[in-house]
Amino acid sequence: MIQRVETFAVAPRWLFVRIETHDGVVGWGEASLEGNTAPVRALVTQYADLLIGADETRIADLWLTTTRAGFYRGGPVMGSAVAGIDQALWDIAGKRVGLPVHRLLGGAVRDRIRVYSWIGGDAPSHVAEAAEAQMAAGMTAVKMNASAQLSPLPSRSEVSQIHQRVAAVRRTIGEDHDIAVDLHGRATIMAAQQIAAALEELNPMFIEEPVEPHHQFRLADLRTTIPIATGERLYNKEEFLGVLTGGVGVVQPDLAHAGGISEVIRIAALADCFGAAVAPHCPLGPIALAACLQVGFATSNHLIQEQSIGIHYNTTGEVLDYVADTAPLQFVRGHIERWEAPGLGIQIDESAVREADRHAPNWITPLWRHADGSFAEW
Repeated sequence: MIQRVETFAVAPRWLFVRIETHDGVVGWGEASLEGNTAPVRALVTQYADLLIGADETRIADLWLTTTRAGFYRGGPVMGSAVAGIDQALWDIAGKRVGLPVHRLLGGAVRDRIRVYSWIGGDAPSHVAEAAEAQMAAGMTAVKMNASAQLSPLPSRSEVSQIHQRVAAVRRTIGEDHDIAVDLHGRATIMAAQQIAAALEELNPMFIEEPVEPHHQFRLADLRTTIPIATGERLYNKEEFLGVLTGGVGVVQPDLAHAGGISEVIRIAALADCFGAAVAPHCPLGPIALAACLQVGFATSNHLIQEQSIGIHYNTTGEVLDYVADTAPLQFVRGHIERWEAPGLGIQIDESAVREADRHAPNWITPLWRHADGSFAEW
C-alpha cells in the first residue's frame, strides 16, 4: 500500500518523485519537464490523493486512474507527472521480487545498449574537437544541434554553415561512426527540406525534430534519404500514430514526459508495427536514464540511447551527482552493459537529493529572437 509521495527539484533542471509503501519499500521516478517544474510538482501532489492508500502493485490501474480520472487529459504536464509516478511504481515492483524491470517486461533481448553523447552545435567552432574527444573516450556515436536560431527561409550561407559543421564532425569521426543532427524544431518545413538536402551526402544516422511539433503533419512532405526522428514533444501513443503514418523512421518518446515506462512500451510496440526504431529522448537525470535503459533492454526495435552524462550545458548539476553507485552507468566501448540489480537498477543518493532540493535553481527556457526582433524557436 502506498503511504507517501514526495517530489524533489534538483539542479540543473530535474524533478524526482519518491514513493514509499507502508512497509518501507521506496521507488524513484523522474518527472522532469524542463522549465516547468512547478506545475508538474503541483500535479504530482494532487495525484497523491489518488495514490496514497492504493495497492502499488496495480501499476496499470494507477496509470489509468491518473491519466483518465480527470475530465481534461494529456499534454506535457500531465504526461510528466504520470511518468514520474509510473517509473517509481515499476521500481517498487522490481524491488518487491528482486528483479530488474526489464525482466518484468518480458526479459532482455540484448546484453548492452549503444549510447550517444552530445557535442553541442550551437557553438559551431568546437564541434569537431568535441567529437574527437568523444571518440577518444570510446563513444561510437554523437549528436549535435544543426545551428542556433534559423531564419524561416535560411540563406545559402546559413545552410552552408550547417553543412560545414556537420562535415567537420564527419571528417573527425570517420565512416565507421555515427552522427545524428538535431534541428530542435527550429526549422520550417521549407528550411528543413533545404538542410536535409545539403546533409544527405554526409549520411547522418538521423535528422531529429526537423519541424515544430504542431507542424509534424507535414513530415510526409519532407523528401530525404536521411531517416527522420521525432517524438520528444509527443506525449502518448495516439500522437505517435500520426508521425508513424507520415513515414518517420525513428521515434523518440521521453520516458519523463510520455507517461513513463507503461506508455513508452506501448509506443515502442506501435512503432514496431510500422518498422520504425525507438531511440528514447533523455537529456535528463539518472532516473529517467535508468528507466530508458530498462525499456531498451527488453525492446526489440530499440536503436540507441541518448544520455546527458557530461553534456555541455549542465553546469549546475550532473547526472552522476545523485547516484550512490555510478558503476551501472559507466560506458564500455560506447555502450552501457545490462545489469541485474532490482527495480530500475540504480541507487539514488537520497541525502544528496534532499539537500539539492533545498536550493534548486528555477531553470527557465531560454528566449531567442531573430535579428529583426521577432520570436525564434529555441
